[in-house]
Amino acid sequence: MRFMMIMIPDVYRRPVSPGFTPDPEAVRKMGEFNAELQKAGALLALDGLTPPAMGARVTYSTGKPVVTDGPFTESKEVVGGYWMIRVGSRDEAIEWAKRCPADAHDVIEIRQVFEPEDF
Repeated sequence: MRFMMIMIPDVYRRPVSPGFTPDPEAVRKMGEFNAELQKAGALLALDGLTPPAMGARVTYSTGKPVVTDGPFTESKEVVGGYWMIRVGSRDEAIEWAKRCPADAHDVIEIRQVFEPEDF
């Protein structure tokens, strides 16, 4: 079973200036966690994302694409990165998320990936 663990970092809920870089100690701890996932054979892919201030959105509310540069003031929960993992169950995915060295008020959302046989 594949699951995506989606990091919603508290720091991205506040305005972050372009050029923001995470705390080196936090990066080190996250690297250790990622290495544990890899050593266990569960890690398929992972990426961290830059803050919304460095992004853009393309919306289609008028039927035509409209581009808005970040930051996006209406954002309450912003994706900061993800892990794609393969584990035996939802409970196992939850256990991995609980081991993540997240900061206070961070959130990790866990979503199972649809497989072709699900259809």
